[in-house]
Amino acid sequence: MSMYLPKKLPKISFLYLDHVLRFFEKSNFKDWPDPIESVVYHWGNDKQQFINEVRRKKIDVLIGNIPATAYETFRLIARELPGVRFIPSLDSQFANKSKENVTRLCEKYRLPIPRTEIFYRPKQAQDFLKSSYYPKIIKKSYGPSNYGGYYVHKVDSYQQASKLLARKKYYPVYVQDFVPMAADIRVMLIGHKPVCAFWRRPADGGWLTNTSQGGTMDYQNVPQAVLDLSVATSKAAKAEYWACDIAVGKDGKYRVLECASAFAAFPYIRDWIGQYLVSELSNGHFAKPHIPLYNWEELGKIDSKLLRTMRYITFGRSPAVKFEDCHESFTELDSLNYPIIDDRAPVDEEWPSERWNLQDNFRADVKAPATFKLPELDVSAKEGINTPQPDLSQLTESHLYRFFSEVKGVGPALSQNIINSLGTAGVIDALVNEPQKLTQVKHIKNKKLSNITAHWEYFIRTLQLNRNGSLNNEKSV
Repeated sequence: MSMYLPKKLPKISFLYLDHVLRFFEKSNFKDWPDPIESVVYHWGNDKQQFINEVRRKKIDVLIGNIPATAYETFRLIARELPGVRFIPSLDSQFANKSKENVTRLCEKYRLPIPRTEIFYRPKQAQDFLKSSYYPKIIKKSYGPSNYGGYYVHKVDSYQQASKLLARKKYYPVYVQDFVPMAADIRVMLIGHKPVCAFWRRPADGGWLTNTSQGGTMDYQNVPQAVLDLSVATSKAAKAEYWACDIAVGKDGKYRVLECASAFAAFPYIRDWIGQYLVSELSNGHFAKPHIPLYNWEELGKIDSKLLRTMRYITFGRSPAVKFEDCHESFTELDSLNYPIIDDRAPVDEEWPSERWNLQDNFRADVKAPATFKLPELDVSAKEGINTPQPDLSQLTESHLYRFFSEVKGVGPALSQNIINSLGTAGVIDALVNEPQKLTQVKHIKNKKLSNITAHWEYFIRTLQLNRNGSLNNEKSV
């Protein structure tokens, strides 16, 4: 800690919204020497009033999460306040708005997720679900969390999926492959350092891990590979504080399920975030919190009712000489593996709404969907939507084999026979220009051809999103 404070500290304020639970209070920033302001957004037509109040109070830093329903408004507000730093930045909060945005973030940074399809044209969703293998997971996209699992649905057939979507009217239609899970792990991070992690395991015979759905939790033996993945996700978001839900598949793979800067946390974790931000905003005059790795293994032994009341938890650093006085120790005390890192988001927007607010951009010229069967929209004609075309020359035989093997009614043997009959270039030419050529291959009739052409459209869409020729959204870290 430096001896003297900077000549002028930034003027900070909490960003509050009416009817929204407050994540931070002034007690979380107890070392900050100056008064802390608060500015409240009152919804409705409050945008200009909010901007005026921030300017009148000469705020330099606004601290607080923004709910999904106000996210796009605050992207506009942030542009009107270019000299004000938002913590977390609006780009860091991109994943807070929807599961779709979580998918976009993970796809861009090649983070492993379950195979995911997102549809704004319901006919495409219907065609895809008709030709899919089951089970599938269908989720409500809007908002960052699972809401206790109540908006996450497992469907075992097209009939179940169609009935669900007709009843729930989810828009967009967000579909994932069902990944059998042994458990999932919630990891919380500050400055890209894991500070708390715990397992959530499904009840016997169940598949949801949410404790409200009968799941159980414990804090022991979180794999380092899960911590590594959570750190990579936090760094991709450039978030000062962050939380990830990592699926532990029965196949031994780890996949990102959810991630956001908005999450539930014990008060002592919010104190640590406050201490970290106080250090960063004072240019290091105040010390960052010292948080030993795997501290949660010991704190997790405390009853949760007591943990909710504990404040200002601090740790001393490990002594030079090791000793034991109770025959218990943390799994690992060394914090150097994951140092707390100051992270200031870039000035330029990474996720501008003109490009990425697909929910509003795609619905701008139609009424809110009343049923699952909506009118189709011309995606290419939407202003501000720039859909890159994939480079099909990069496709290999293995790509095509994987593509055909995922089509309903086309197994491995027939997939190989199609490729052997027409060749890689011939298959691509047929799919793009003249699908009827595929009927030259034995056992390819009109029904299979229809399934192939329907699946090809979604394959092309995946290439457009990934830009890497991958047939699978699951990517290794």
